[in-house]
Amino acid sequence: MLICGHQLCEAMVPVMIGVVIGRAVETGDVGQLVVWIAVLAALFLLLTFCYQAGARHLMRAIATEGHQLRVELSLRILHPFRLRTPLRSGELLSIAGTDADETSYLLDYVPRIAGSITAIVVCAGVLLTIDVPLGLVVLIGTPVILYLLHFGGPVITRRVADQQELAGKATAMSADLIAGLRPLRGIGAEDAAADRYRTVSQEALAATIRATRSQGVYIGVSTAMSSLLAVGVAVTAGWFALRGEISIGELITVIGLAQFLLEPFNTMAEVPSWVAEARASAVRVGWVEDAPVALTPGSTRLDSAPYSLDVVDVRHGPLDGASLSVEAGAMVGVVAAQSADADALVKVLSGQLVPGEYSGEVRVGGVKLEDLDLAESHRALLVEPHKTDLFTGSLRSNLLTGDDVADGRELDAALRSSCAVDVVEVHGEGLDHGVTERGASLSGGQRQRLTLARALLRRAPVLVLHEPTTAVDAVTESAVAQGITEMRHGAGTRNFTTLIVTCSPALLAATDRVVLIDGGRVVATGSHVELMERQDYQRAVLR
Repeated sequence: MLICGHQLCEAMVPVMIGVVIGRAVETGDVGQLVVWIAVLAALFLLLTFCYQAGARHLMRAIATEGHQLRVELSLRILHPFRLRTPLRSGELLSIAGTDADETSYLLDYVPRIAGSITAIVVCAGVLLTIDVPLGLVVLIGTPVILYLLHFGGPVITRRVADQQELAGKATAMSADLIAGLRPLRGIGAEDAAADRYRTVSQEALAATIRATRSQGVYIGVSTAMSSLLAVGVAVTAGWFALRGEISIGELITVIGLAQFLLEPFNTMAEVPSWVAEARASAVRVGWVEDAPVALTPGSTRLDSAPYSLDVVDVRHGPLDGASLSVEAGAMVGVVAAQSADADALVKVLSGQLVPGEYSGEVRVGGVKLEDLDLAESHRALLVEPHKTDLFTGSLRSNLLTGDDVADGRELDAALRSSCAVDVVEVHGEGLDHGVTERGASLSGGQRQRLTLARALLRRAPVLVLHEPTTAVDAVTESAVAQGITEMRHGAGTRNFTTLIVTCSPALLAATDRVVLIDGGRVVATGSHVELMERQDYQRAVLR
């Protein structure tokens, strides 16, 4: 309403100027001049208020809607049941950022359209009172122009959609490259990766140029047609004035209205282009909002800990019928002769895969993982992958995640067990020391020890660790092995079950039993000392 009021007041400015000319300047009446100038000043005050108040509310609504969309998309992306979508993380990031903002600007277009329609209708009404043909030119010409311009909408929508899709793919690839920069350097594949990204980036650039060119042509044509209509109104009014059919004051009013009409004409003409861009973003937002969940959790709850962990005839990737059992309260190690076997096993245990993506069963406490209540599954089983991230914040906020509540003794015990005490003490702020994005302000060993401390602090009944000590020295590794044993399986802590997927001799020596996987199957089971007699085991742990 405020934006419509602003446009109404803007349309009345030429009318008031024409009134001033007709009633005061032509007649020489000073009193009338003062009165109508005062009215004109009041009109300017009113239109200023309407614009400022309307724009303030509008910007707040757009910002709020954009924020709510981003939050909603983030919650959807992080849905505990997982989304079944082919979109990669970089594309999801692009949708939750750029596309959410573009979609929220639909709120800007509605009042703009309403305001423009108000202005055009008011101007047409004024012109009809001055001269019927002038009003009919506006009332007939505007729909004709809009009808002709709507043919360009589908082209712009298609090209903008292509642009945003390719931009999302480029963003996803750049995120993948940054995340895998070190491995790429390790195998000397930087140039090949850069060439792939350059190709995708050039495709995104070409799509952007095509979309921008289409929008430029559309805006140019729409501006030209709107200008011709406004000029036609002004020229017609001038002709009528020369013939004496309208007064000088009415001529000035018509010329002022013709000049003012350029703004609502251009707005109405450009709206299809704006809506096309917002619509393309809204479609991408809909991809995430409408994506089905991948998991259908059960409702079973477990009895009191400890719980066993069983992997029964699992087939996924290189795993070919792997089966192993971890008794309740035991600490078992898994050695994979090929790292791909270890990665596949951890992925199955972590719940990243839906049942259809692997065969076999994973049981916690004798209950299949997919039959467990989701909250119960998260409480009972924690899988700490090899590659983990820290978040922007402090050491304390990274250790105490979610609803964790730990007293000082538990926190100290977790830090000691993971040999992360020095990571805290080296900084004057202690646990309040700041951590940058992804923990980039810390070394690899410091990040690894902190994430291990975070996992231990959870005190999950069943804990799976994947190579938790690859970035620390041998002395620290031995201390960590002892710390895990004491915190998880020391006196009075027999309610915990631990599975460590690793090739570290120090960690394996601390376990009760070790399982060797080779060729996707379990080929041997025994203590670390017993298995050291096997050459395949030696090659795996001494490489």
